[in-house]
Amino acid sequence: MFKTTVKNLLETALAERSDLFLIEFSINQDNHIKVIVDGDNGVLVEDCMFISRAIEHNLDREEQDFSLEVMSAGATAPLVHKRQYKKNLKRVLNVRTGSNTVEGNLTGATDENIILEWKVREPKPIGKGKVTVKKEANIAYKDIVEAKVMIKF
Repeated sequence: MFKTTVKNLLETALAERSDLFLIEFSINQDNHIKVIVDGDNGVLVEDCMFISRAIEHNLDREEQDFSLEVMSAGATAPLVHKRQYKKNLKRVLNVRTGSNTVEGNLTGATDENIILEWKVREPKPIGKGKVTVKKEANIAYKDIVEAKVMIKF
């Protein structure tokens, strides 16, 4: 009952703010509510406060004791939602699929797959030396084991 009430309050708040989307939601046996959100334009402290208030102000602590934690998905957290890929276009991703790992620029994100591009130095077909070759990979979401944004300084 309590989990359903909290989930409904969370869904109502997210419906009101269509730029935010849910990454993770859990309630443990001690009624510790954990909500992780992300946004199409990032997440500000005010966005976390909005979600927190939407939940907390509609629950009665006299009826149910709980703790609430609302946070944004971290910069180094793996991407888990298709909308996260779309918001990270033109950024460098490290994508692991089964036994293969690819690092490249995210140039496209559809509802079924992502497109990564990168450059690699390969031996010339004829003669000595190397030539820079542009590579591209279409990777289906279902094949992605883990994908992270590579932060460059």
